[in-house]
Amino acid sequence: MMHLLLPATLETLYMVSIATVFTLLFGLPLGIVLVITSKGHLLERPKLNAVLSYVVNMARSLPFIILMIFVIPFTRLIVGSSIGTNAAIVPLVIAAIPFYARVVESAIHEVDGGVIEAATAMGARPSAIIRQVLIPEALPSLVLGTTITIINLLGYSAMAGTIGGGGIGDLAIRYGYHRFNTEIMFATIVLLIVLVQLIQACGNLIASQILKNRRR
Repeated sequence: MMHLLLPATLETLYMVSIATVFTLLFGLPLGIVLVITSKGHLLERPKLNAVLSYVVNMARSLPFIILMIFVIPFTRLIVGSSIGTNAAIVPLVIAAIPFYARVVESAIHEVDGGVIEAATAMGARPSAIIRQVLIPEALPSLVLGTTITIINLLGYSAMAGTIGGGGIGDLAIRYGYHRFNTEIMFATIVLLIVLVQLIQACGNLIASQILKNRRR
Protein backbone atom coordinates (compact mmCIF):
# COMPACT_ATOMS: atom_id res chain seq x y z
CA MET A 1 0.00 0.00 0.00
CA MET A 2 2.88 2.38 0.74
CA HIS A 3 4.00 2.30 -2.89
CA LEU A 4 0.64 3.93 -3.71
CA LEU A 5 0.30 6.25 -0.73
CA LEU A 6 3.75 7.85 -0.90
CA PRO A 7 3.58 9.10 -4.51
CA ALA A 8 0.00 10.27 -3.99
CA THR A 9 1.00 12.18 -0.84
CA LEU A 10 3.94 13.83 -2.61
CA GLU A 11 1.66 14.85 -5.48
CA THR A 12 -0.81 16.38 -3.02
CA LEU A 13 1.93 18.27 -1.16
CA TYR A 14 3.26 19.54 -4.50
CA MET A 15 -0.16 20.77 -5.63
CA VAL A 16 -0.96 22.42 -2.30
CA SER A 17 2.48 24.05 -1.98
CA ILE A 18 2.49 25.60 -5.45
CA ALA A 19 -1.16 26.65 -5.15
CA THR A 20 -0.44 28.26 -1.77
CA VAL A 21 2.40 30.35 -3.23
CA PHE A 22 0.21 31.71 -6.03
CA THR A 23 -2.73 32.21 -3.68
CA LEU A 24 -0.60 34.35 -1.37
CA LEU A 25 0.90 36.19 -4.33
CA PHE A 26 -2.48 37.28 -5.68
CA GLY A 27 -4.80 36.95 -2.70
CA LEU A 28 -2.84 39.14 -0.28
CA PRO A 29 -2.79 42.24 -2.51
CA LEU A 30 -6.45 41.70 -3.41
CA GLY A 31 -7.41 41.50 0.27
CA ILE A 32 -5.42 44.64 1.05
CA VAL A 33 -7.10 46.54 -1.80
CA LEU A 34 -10.51 45.43 -0.51
CA VAL A 35 -9.65 47.02 2.84
CA ILE A 36 -7.98 50.26 1.81
CA THR A 37 -10.65 51.10 -0.79
CA SER A 38 -13.49 50.58 1.68
CA LYS A 39 -15.43 53.48 3.16
CA GLY A 40 -13.38 55.69 5.47
CA HIS A 41 -10.08 53.89 4.82
CA LEU A 42 -6.74 54.98 3.37
CA LEU A 43 -7.72 55.11 -0.32
CA GLU A 44 -11.49 55.18 -0.27
CA ARG A 45 -12.87 54.09 -3.65
CA PRO A 46 -16.49 52.96 -3.20
CA LYS A 47 -17.08 51.93 -6.83
CA LEU A 48 -13.85 49.97 -7.13
CA ASN A 49 -14.50 48.30 -3.79
CA ALA A 50 -18.03 47.35 -4.84
CA VAL A 51 -16.82 45.81 -8.11
CA LEU A 52 -14.04 43.85 -6.41
CA SER A 53 -16.39 42.63 -3.69
CA TYR A 54 -18.87 41.47 -6.31
CA VAL A 55 -16.21 39.57 -8.26
CA VAL A 56 -14.85 37.95 -5.08
CA ASN A 57 -18.32 36.93 -3.90
CA MET A 58 -19.19 35.55 -7.33
CA ALA A 59 -16.00 33.46 -7.47
CA ARG A 60 -16.58 32.13 -3.95
CA SER A 61 -20.15 31.10 -4.75
CA LEU A 62 -19.06 28.44 -7.26
CA PRO A 63 -18.68 24.91 -5.85
CA PHE A 64 -15.14 23.69 -6.49
CA ILE A 65 -16.18 20.67 -8.56
CA ILE A 66 -18.12 22.97 -10.93
CA LEU A 67 -15.27 25.47 -11.01
CA MET A 68 -12.79 22.76 -12.05
CA ILE A 69 -14.94 21.82 -15.02
CA PHE A 70 -15.73 25.44 -15.92
CA VAL A 71 -12.06 26.48 -16.13
CA ILE A 72 -10.89 23.44 -18.15
CA PRO A 73 -10.33 25.56 -21.32
CA PHE A 74 -8.30 28.07 -19.30
CA THR A 75 -6.37 25.25 -17.63
CA ARG A 76 -5.47 23.79 -21.03
CA LEU A 77 -4.34 27.23 -22.17
CA ILE A 78 -2.06 27.64 -19.15
CA VAL A 79 -0.53 24.17 -18.74
CA GLY A 80 -1.50 22.41 -21.97
CA SER A 81 -3.61 19.73 -20.29
CA SER A 82 -6.73 19.38 -18.16
CA ILE A 83 -5.54 16.36 -16.14
CA GLY A 84 -2.61 15.78 -13.82
CA THR A 85 -1.15 17.64 -10.87
CA ASN A 86 -0.07 20.74 -12.80
CA ALA A 87 -3.54 21.07 -14.32
CA ALA A 88 -5.15 20.76 -10.89
CA ILE A 89 -3.13 23.70 -9.57
CA VAL A 90 -4.97 26.16 -11.84
CA PRO A 91 -8.49 25.67 -10.42
CA LEU A 92 -6.98 25.34 -6.93
CA VAL A 93 -5.50 28.83 -7.19
CA ILE A 94 -8.62 30.32 -8.78
CA ALA A 95 -10.75 28.90 -5.97
CA ALA A 96 -8.41 29.91 -3.17
CA ILE A 97 -7.63 33.50 -4.19
CA PRO A 98 -11.08 34.99 -3.40
CA PHE A 99 -11.30 32.94 -0.20
CA TYR A 100 -7.89 34.15 0.99
CA ALA A 101 -8.68 37.73 -0.05
CA ARG A 102 -11.61 37.72 2.37
CA VAL A 103 -9.39 36.19 5.06
CA VAL A 104 -6.87 39.00 4.56
CA GLU A 105 -9.64 41.61 4.55
CA SER A 106 -11.01 40.30 7.85
CA ALA A 107 -7.55 40.16 9.45
CA ILE A 108 -6.62 43.70 8.47
CA HIS A 109 -9.98 45.11 9.55
CA GLU A 110 -9.10 43.89 13.06
CA VAL A 111 -6.17 46.34 13.22
CA ASP A 112 -6.84 49.15 15.68
CA GLY A 113 -7.95 52.25 13.80
CA GLY A 114 -6.02 54.42 16.26
CA VAL A 115 -2.73 52.96 15.05
CA ILE A 116 -3.62 53.82 11.46
CA GLU A 117 -4.68 57.34 12.44
CA ALA A 118 -1.42 57.87 14.33
CA ALA A 119 0.63 56.78 11.32
CA THR A 120 -1.40 59.03 9.03
CA ALA A 121 -0.97 61.99 11.40
CA MET A 122 2.81 61.45 11.28
CA GLY A 123 2.69 61.88 7.51
CA ALA A 124 3.19 58.26 6.52
CA ARG A 125 2.15 57.40 2.98
CA PRO A 126 -0.50 54.74 2.36
CA SER A 127 2.13 52.32 0.99
CA ALA A 128 4.22 52.75 4.13
CA ILE A 129 1.18 52.30 6.38
CA ILE A 130 0.35 49.06 4.57
CA ARG A 131 3.89 47.68 4.89
CA GLN A 132 4.77 48.95 8.35
CA VAL A 133 1.43 49.05 10.17
CA LEU A 134 -1.37 47.01 8.62
CA ILE A 135 0.51 43.84 7.69
CA PRO A 136 2.70 43.65 10.85
CA GLU A 137 -0.26 44.34 13.15
CA ALA A 138 -2.44 41.76 11.39
CA LEU A 139 0.33 39.17 11.04
CA PRO A 140 -0.90 36.65 13.67
CA SER A 141 -4.38 36.67 12.14
CA LEU A 142 -2.89 36.44 8.66
CA VAL A 143 -0.88 33.38 9.69
CA LEU A 144 -3.98 31.67 11.08
CA GLY A 145 -5.94 32.67 7.99
CA THR A 146 -3.22 31.28 5.75
CA THR A 147 -3.36 28.04 7.74
CA ILE A 148 -7.11 27.76 7.12
CA THR A 149 -6.53 28.47 3.42
CA ILE A 150 -3.90 25.74 3.14
CA ILE A 151 -6.28 23.27 4.79
CA ASN A 152 -8.98 24.28 2.32
CA LEU A 153 -6.53 23.77 -0.54
CA LEU A 154 -5.81 20.30 0.81
CA GLY A 155 -9.53 19.52 0.70
CA TYR A 156 -9.84 21.00 -2.79
CA SER A 157 -6.87 18.93 -3.98
CA ALA A 158 -8.63 15.77 -2.82
CA MET A 159 -11.69 16.75 -4.86
CA ALA A 160 -9.45 17.37 -7.88
CA GLY A 161 -8.93 13.60 -7.96
CA THR A 162 -12.44 13.22 -9.38
CA ILE A 163 -11.27 14.62 -12.72
CA GLY A 164 -7.80 13.08 -12.77
CA GLY A 165 -6.01 15.72 -10.75
CA GLY A 166 -3.67 13.23 -9.11
CA GLY A 167 -2.76 13.08 -5.45
CA ILE A 168 -4.59 11.49 -2.54
CA GLY A 169 -8.04 12.20 -4.00
CA ASP A 170 -7.18 10.46 -7.25
CA LEU A 171 -5.86 7.47 -5.30
CA ALA A 172 -9.05 7.27 -3.24
CA ILE A 173 -11.24 7.43 -6.35
CA ARG A 174 -9.31 5.01 -8.58
CA TYR A 175 -8.15 2.42 -6.07
CA GLY A 176 -10.58 2.91 -3.21
CA TYR A 177 -13.95 3.76 -4.73
CA HIS A 178 -13.82 2.12 -8.17
CA ARG A 179 -12.15 -1.05 -6.89
CA PHE A 180 -14.11 -1.17 -3.62
CA ASN A 181 -10.86 -1.25 -1.64
CA THR A 182 -11.84 -0.16 1.87
CA GLU A 183 -8.23 -0.29 3.10
CA ILE A 184 -7.17 2.34 0.58
CA MET A 185 -10.18 4.50 1.42
CA PHE A 186 -9.47 4.28 5.15
CA ALA A 187 -5.76 5.00 4.63
CA THR A 188 -6.43 8.11 2.54
CA ILE A 189 -8.89 9.44 5.13
CA VAL A 190 -6.41 8.91 7.95
CA LEU A 191 -3.65 10.52 5.89
CA LEU A 192 -5.75 13.61 5.17
CA ILE A 193 -6.66 13.93 8.85
CA VAL A 194 -3.00 13.70 9.86
CA LEU A 195 -2.00 16.33 7.29
CA VAL A 196 -4.72 18.71 8.48
CA GLN A 197 -3.64 18.29 12.10
CA LEU A 198 0.01 18.95 11.23
CA ILE A 199 -0.80 22.04 9.18
CA GLN A 200 -3.06 23.46 11.89
CA ALA A 201 -0.49 22.76 14.61
CA CYS A 202 2.25 24.51 12.62
CA GLY A 203 0.03 27.51 11.95
CA ASN A 204 -0.97 27.82 15.61
CA LEU A 205 2.67 27.55 16.69
CA ILE A 206 3.85 30.26 14.30
CA ALA A 207 1.00 32.61 15.26
CA SER A 208 1.60 32.13 18.99
CA GLN A 209 5.32 32.72 18.53
CA ILE A 210 4.64 36.00 16.73
CA LEU A 211 2.38 37.12 19.60
CA LYS A 212 5.04 36.18 22.18
CA ASN A 213 7.73 38.13 20.34
CA ARG A 214 5.42 41.12 20.11
CA ARG A 215 4.81 41.16 23.89
CA ARG A 216 8.51 41.21 24.73
